[in-house]
Amino acid sequence: QVQLVESGGGLVQDGGSLRLSCAASGGTSSIYTMGWFRQAPVKEREFVAGITWSGLSTSYGNSMKGRFTISIDYAKNAVYLQMNNLKAEDTAIYYCAASTVRVGLGRSPSGYNYWGQGTQVTVSS
Repeated sequence: QVQLVESGGGLVQDGGSLRLSCAASGGTSSIYTMGWFRQAPVKEREFVAGITWSGLSTSYGNSMKGRFTISIDYAKNAVYLQMNNLKAEDTAIYYCAASTVRVGLGRSPSGYNYWGQGTQVTVSS
């Protein structure tokens, strides 16, 4: 079993930055991929960024490229999402996810079998 705990959300002004953290524990040796997703009210869960546990491959949602960066800290078993130049449309609950079943980066929530509880990000315009 993998446990994921997110932190770092909050309220930020348009153009500001936040760094989200996801602490992983439990069966981390079984993780193939880590991802960040977000969900705004009345919208579907959206892929934000993903990284293979090796750190060799990353992927980003189209509207996040150039603004968001995903990274891994192996010493802390943590995955980070650095978000710069935030916009009002980035407002959502952000979820950390892990996949122990799919090899390779996936952009669909169905490819991830462990989820954190989510952290709220609110960008004021």
